[in-house]
Amino acid sequence: MRASLGMRAAVAIATSALVLPLLPAAPANADPDPGKIAQTVVASAVKKHLRKLQDIANANGGTRAAGTPGFAASRDYVAGVLKKAGYTVKLQAFEFPFFKENSTALLQRTAPSPKTYAPTPPDGSSVGEFATMTYSGSGDVTGAVADVDLMLPPGPEANASTSGCETSDFAGFPAGAVALVQRGTCTFQVKAENAQAAGASAVIIMNEGQPGRTDTLQGTLGEPTVHIPVVGVSFAVGQELSAAGTTVRVTTDTTSEIRTTHNVIADSRWGDANRVVQLGAHLDSVLAGPGINDNGSGSAAILEVATVLGKIPTRNKLRFSFWSAEELGLLGAEHYVASLSPADLAKIKLYLNFDMVGSPNYALKIYDGDDSDATGAGPGPEGSAEIEKLFEKYFDALHQRHNGTDFDGRSDYGPFIAAGIPSGGTFTGAEGVKTAEEQAMFGGTAGQAYDPCYHQACDTIANISDKALALNTGAIATAAAVYAFSRDLPGPDNRTTAAAARTTAATSAATDAATTAAAGGTAATR
Repeated sequence: MRASLGMRAAVAIATSALVLPLLPAAPANADPDPGKIAQTVVASAVKKHLRKLQDIANANGGTRAAGTPGFAASRDYVAGVLKKAGYTVKLQAFEFPFFKENSTALLQRTAPSPKTYAPTPPDGSSVGEFATMTYSGSGDVTGAVADVDLMLPPGPEANASTSGCETSDFAGFPAGAVALVQRGTCTFQVKAENAQAAGASAVIIMNEGQPGRTDTLQGTLGEPTVHIPVVGVSFAVGQELSAAGTTVRVTTDTTSEIRTTHNVIADSRWGDANRVVQLGAHLDSVLAGPGINDNGSGSAAILEVATVLGKIPTRNKLRFSFWSAEELGLLGAEHYVASLSPADLAKIKLYLNFDMVGSPNYALKIYDGDDSDATGAGPGPEGSAEIEKLFEKYFDALHQRHNGTDFDGRSDYGPFIAAGIPSGGTFTGAEGVKTAEEQAMFGGTAGQAYDPCYHQACDTIANISDKALALNTGAIATAAAVYAFSRDLPGPDNRTTAAAARTTAATSAATDAATTAAAGGTAATR
């Protein structure tokens, strides 16, 4: 949906107000006006990209997950658009552990009295009495249950149990039996690998039993090193199965293997290669759905911003990044950052991340670069607070309320922050629940998730708030255009001259004055 004329005028005023003080030393008319540039990025073009991503998912089993044909087609579409816009595009290959549960697992007690336990389906739409561990192998086995160093009753504190953590726990283990181990101390992967090495035909990992550690155990083995079925169960089910003489049938149907996927990295033809302004969004969905909000929305928004800015010579080099395998633990972004030399990392002056910017029950959230909310993680690297303030001024100039969101490590800014790169961005909420205060600020429904279709098949083109998408697209375009031309990017400033100090002071004063003027001008356009 194309932003309204009133909204576009407001965005232009907001961006103009922000950019003028950021370029105090520029001669008149030396650069294009970033406000006018941002105004040309419209939500209708972003929606066109989203419809294409939906079409790709529809043609590929309803998913665009890393390691699937749906992701490959998404990658090729994005790369094609960027090349057409004039970017130098690199497909950065990396290997990752792929996992898919192909059909619903089975857990039955066959003796002493038959019982079938409720499964957790592959799409995670409900939680049963057991769940297949991520990176479990496949198989259909029946065997006697062999307890492995269980602590029953459980210890008074979490991680009291060392069940399965040492190879000696499996001394005398009967080959072909189903190992029953207990959560605690070491990883699920270590427990399962030790059981497999001892000759177990399958592994059942029960929760440990303390308060908060009794429910059905859902977890990951980390990588595909185990080739036998591995399931997690609740503490209560584990106690049942630990009874003498118990035999069970365990059936899992999975694909667990190493696959290759790609990040898409696009560099503009313009700008100083030693001053890189990088924007990123993850392109992959979860296996369960097409991922149009998570994260087609962020990908489509930065793709359209790239399309517009690719035609304009900029002072600083722009780099647009489309990450793969984010849903499996930020793997694409981590691979990218790890692949850079210290010299190349130093060239990246800031990183802007956009992961979910169209949530249907949205809030307008800005990453808390200065930790002013005093929630969760601390502040971002030096310069992150400046990035946060730019987004705040954008929304303030539009008379749009906003709140902060913590750098909680759940998206692709994580590796950049760890490398000391100033970071920021916007976010409209995922599975978290909207508060009554946020309902008053943004509308929508308190007590419900920001995105009720988070990680589900219903995350389709119908799962997008056009208003949230338009507002965040404007914010992304504003930040990209401002930083593309800025002489004084956020972050450590090594200038030491008195003239530089005077320029910085003047810039700060001009920013405040211009923002106040922008707010008044914006109100007049509504």
